[in-house]
Amino acid sequence: MAIQVKVPTVGESITEVTVANWTKKDGEVVQMDEVIAELESDKATFELTAPKKGVLKIKKQQGEAVPIGELICEIEESAGGSTPTPKTENKAAPAAAPAAAPKATGAVKEMKVPAVGESITEVTISTWLKKDGDFVKLDDIIAEVESDKATFELPAEANGILRIVAQEKTTLPIGGLICKIEVMEGGPAAPTAAPTAIASAPASSDKSYAAGHPSPAAAKILDEKGVAAANVAGTGVGGRIMKEDASKAQAAAKPDAAKVAVPSGPPVIAGGGGRNKRSEKMTSLRKTIAKRLVSVKNETAMLTTFNEVDMKPVMDLRSKYKDKFKEKYGVGLGFMSFFTKAVCVALKEWPAVNAQINGDEIMYHDYCDVSIAVSTPRGLVVPVIRNAESLSFDQIEMEIGRLAARGRDGKLSIDEMQGGTFSITNGGVFGSMLSTPILNPPQSAILGMHNIVERAVVKDGQVVVRPIMYLALSYDHRIVDGRESVSFLVRVKELLEDPGRLILGV
Repeated sequence: MAIQVKVPTVGESITEVTVANWTKKDGEVVQMDEVIAELESDKATFELTAPKKGVLKIKKQQGEAVPIGELICEIEESAGGSTPTPKTENKAAPAAAPAAAPKATGAVKEMKVPAVGESITEVTISTWLKKDGDFVKLDDIIAEVESDKATFELPAEANGILRIVAQEKTTLPIGGLICKIEVMEGGPAAPTAAPTAIASAPASSDKSYAAGHPSPAAAKILDEKGVAAANVAGTGVGGRIMKEDASKAQAAAKPDAAKVAVPSGPPVIAGGGGRNKRSEKMTSLRKTIAKRLVSVKNETAMLTTFNEVDMKPVMDLRSKYKDKFKEKYGVGLGFMSFFTKAVCVALKEWPAVNAQINGDEIMYHDYCDVSIAVSTPRGLVVPVIRNAESLSFDQIEMEIGRLAARGRDGKLSIDEMQGGTFSITNGGVFGSMLSTPILNPPQSAILGMHNIVERAVVKDGQVVVRPIMYLALSYDHRIVDGRESVSFLVRVKELLEDPGRLILGV
C-alpha cells in the first residue's frame, strides 16, 4: 500500500515551495521520520520527513515548484524491511531493440483541467512537453499549466497515444478539455504517423522545460556573478541548473578592444555591446515578493513621514563603552540595539503604531515583537525579536546576531519569521540616503534607517558639522493617524539624541 506525501502547510502566506534537494534517491528504503528532502519557501528552508518506513517513489524533481497540498512523493510500505529491486527506467537508446507494438483498447481517455484551488477559475497551457501523436505512459508529465497563483505539471492519466486539443497559450476554464489519450496496452512504441523521425529524435527528447532554468539558489548566484543562465550547462534533472553549476560558472571575459579588427571604409559608430535578450522563469521567492508588494500597495492607505536624527550622542556613547561592552558580554555594541530600545519605548506610548487590523477590529499588542530585516544570500528575510521591550542591550545584540547567522545559513524556521508587530529595516548599510519602506503585512508600521552623513546643522545658534541620519516611518493611515505617526517618530528621535533616557527609562 502506497502512502501519499503532500507538501505540508508551512505558513499562512506561503502558497508553494521549491524542492531544493532530495536527500534520498527514488527507490530507496527510508525509515519513519527520516529526512528525505529539503524544501525552500520564500521565507525559510525546512526538512521533509518520511511518515512511514517504506520505499520512496519521487513524484516531483529537484528544482520544481510545488503548490501547498500537492503530491510530492509516495512511500510504498515494504514487508520485513527488505530492500526491493530498484525500478529500472525505460529510457530510449539509439541502439536498443524496438519494443513490442502496443495494443489499442479502443478506449479514449479525456483529460480535463483539474480543480487546482478554490479561487482559481481558469488556467493557461504554458508548454506541451509531449507532441501530438506521441506515446505517453501513465503519470508521464505531458504539459506545464499556469494559473494566476502557480505553475504546475500535468501528468498523463493513461498509457496511449496523445491527441492534443488545446494548443499552447490557450486559456481554459476549470473542467475544460485539454487533450485525449487513445488508451493502449503495452509499449512504448513509435507513433505510426512518423516512424522515420524517431531515429533522429533521441537527443532532443531528453530535454525538458527544466533545461536552462536555474534553481532559486542558482539564480541568486548567477545574478551576483552577472552570468546568463543560457551560458551555463545544468547537471540537474532535465538539464536544470543547480547551485553547484552556478558556483562553477564564470562570467565571460570581455574582448580586448585592441584585437578587434576594424573593417575598411567609412567610420562606424561602435555600439556599447550586444543586443541579446534573455528570459528566465521567476523563482517562487520573487513571485511571492511581487505578489505581497502589490497587495500592500493596493490594500493599505500607506503614507511615510520623515525626520532626521543627530547620531553624535549615540556614536560617542558607543565609542566610549564598546570595548568594555564586548569584554563583559562577548558581543559587539551596534546601533540596532539603540534603535530597537527606542522603538519599544515609543510603541508603548503610541500603541496604534504597534497594532493591526483584524477584520472589523483593531488588535492592540501590549508587547513589542520587533521584526529586523536581515540580508542573506537568498534575499532579505525578516526574523522577529520576541518581547524586545523586556530585553537588555546585550540580549538584543545577541538575538540579532543569532537570527542573522541562522538567516545566512538558511536555518530560520517559520516560527522565527512570523508574528512581528513592528519592523525595522536598515537600508543605510547599502548606502541608502532616503527611502519609503513598504509595510510588512499585517503590521501597520515600519521604520526605515539610512546612512549616516556629516552635514552642516545649526546648534545653539552656531553652524556645526554633525553625523545625521534620515529616518522614515511608513504607516497604514487606516489605523495610524498623522498625529500618532509624527509623534512616534519625534519620540524615537528624542531618545536617540539623548540615549541616557533609554538607559534610565525616562
